[in-house]
Amino acid sequence: MLSAANQDPTSALLVVCAGILGGILSPIAELLIAKLLPRLGETPGLQARIATAALTGIACGAFAAHFGNALSLPAFLLLAVLGTQLARIDMALHLLPNPLVLILLAGGLLLLLLPGLFGKQSDDLLRASLGAVILFAAYLILGLISPGGIGMGDVKLAAPVGLYLGYLGWSQLLYGGLIGFVLNGIVTLLVLSQKGRNKATEVPHGPSMLGALAAIALFFG
Repeated sequence: MLSAANQDPTSALLVVCAGILGGILSPIAELLIAKLLPRLGETPGLQARIATAALTGIACGAFAAHFGNALSLPAFLLLAVLGTQLARIDMALHLLPNPLVLILLAGGLLLLLLPGLFGKQSDDLLRASLGAVILFAAYLILGLISPGGIGMGDVKLAAPVGLYLGYLGWSQLLYGGLIGFVLNGIVTLLVLSQKGRNKATEVPHGPSMLGALAAIALFFG
């Protein structure tokens, strides 16, 4: 995970700068979300803002440590910022706002054009595009079969998640998709053990999808 930082003396500075950038962009994102999407309510409380900023900074620093100065790093920094916000909103409101999901998808695709065009990684870009279609289609089928288990917000989020997983590789796409369900199952079991069966439906699936993506990117990307 930290191989890039160990090989390049300047990577430590990159990691620190990326972490600071994530911590700064987090509250800015929250303010913009509250202003542009008023139906989500006001900005979260101070503790939630601090926790979200810290998590975003850690994620940005971890991606910088893993990818170094690769052309794909900006795409993963976007994932860290918007992915953390989507997870926070889903946990609080059980909602994945379409505009944020679309920005993550379109922004991720545009930023992944950098390595695709300038890094001669067109195969990775094609695989990323196919990954978005494949995972979206898989979630759509599951959502139609079991609407109580998979919501349409999760189906839409599958597109950007599949984009990033597909960029990393076919195996990453497969295992990332499966790990998301495993994580959600574990969280659901914990909720069942703590609050009873009637609370199981309150477990959001989005954070597990995003958590699985982050884990695959950092440890198997």
